[in-house]
Amino acid sequence: MNAPARKLSCTYAEYLEQERASPTKHEFLGGEIFAMAGGTPEHARLAARVTVALGAQLTRRPCDVFSSDLRVRVLATGLATYPDVSVVCGQLARDPEDKDAVVNPLVLIEVLSDSSEAYDRGEKFAHYRRIPSLREYVLVSQAHRRIEVFRRNEDSSWTLHEAGPGERVRLASIDGALDVDEIYGGVLETPAAG
Repeated sequence: MNAPARKLSCTYAEYLEQERASPTKHEFLGGEIFAMAGGTPEHARLAARVTVALGAQLTRRPCDVFSSDLRVRVLATGLATYPDVSVVCGQLARDPEDKDAVVNPLVLIEVLSDSSEAYDRGEKFAHYRRIPSLREYVLVSQAHRRIEVFRRNEDSSWTLHEAGPGERVRLASIDGALDVDEIYGGVLETPAAG
């Protein structure tokens, strides 16, 4: 998690008031507000390509793909955050305290960066696992052509499925897939053999 924007404890209502007036996004957890780091052009491009790919696959389904402008709230832990890409199927379930936050994503996607990778894989994923509707958590590497999908099993355990160059990774919860070469085309140059 990024450094707190302020150290004093605040309520969720105070966080929302500050968030509405702020030009930058912040996470909220346990009374603390944390500034979210800005992304690189590569990060933005990868998130956009995932959004476009999923949007094209879901055009005739009752699912919507959202950018990082959508706030997601984990009711069990209180975390409010902005995943890079979210998929919600069916009606949006909104946070009772925050009409602009949803609580029922089916798929959450984070593009990894050096500064966020440990948090996205660890503490943030621990929060996300507490979302009852969540079925898949996708990590898109910025350093390598690799997409990882953590899929919730019937017993609530999670299984990793990953894909690299020339491969596709399945998103079972939405009957879709992400093609690694399509997502990374021109973003990360493949080293020349030799």
